[in-house]
Amino acid sequence: MFASHGGQLVMGMFGGMKGADQMMMQVGGWIQLVGGFMIAFGFLTRLAAFVASGEMAVAYFMMHAPSGFFPIRNHGELAVFYCWFFFFTIFYGAGRWSVDAVIGKGKAAATAA
Repeated sequence: MFASHGGQLVMGMFGGMKGADQMMMQVGGWIQLVGGFMIAFGFLTRLAAFVASGEMAVAYFMMHAPSGFFPIRNHGELAVFYCWFFFFTIFYGAGRWSVDAVIGKGKAAATAA
């Protein structure tokens, strides 16, 4: 879902988004598109989640908070949710079925031998 929002901004998929021609929105779109796929597949998950969490915090405070602080009033629920979910993912990691786990198994087997 996070990558879908990036696709809206960068490629105009799913009807596009208003303001997608602005540089800040393009950078955010690329972070969402690439970071969303990296997190979904579990490739460099903690790094991608760190960048994505920061991007969503910036998105909330720059785009949503000026309309009112509380997310229910400024329609920033998704930005807050993604920010905290990715912050959790930084510490939890990708899980056992991720690309990171497969790479980690290969490193563990090589050091054990």
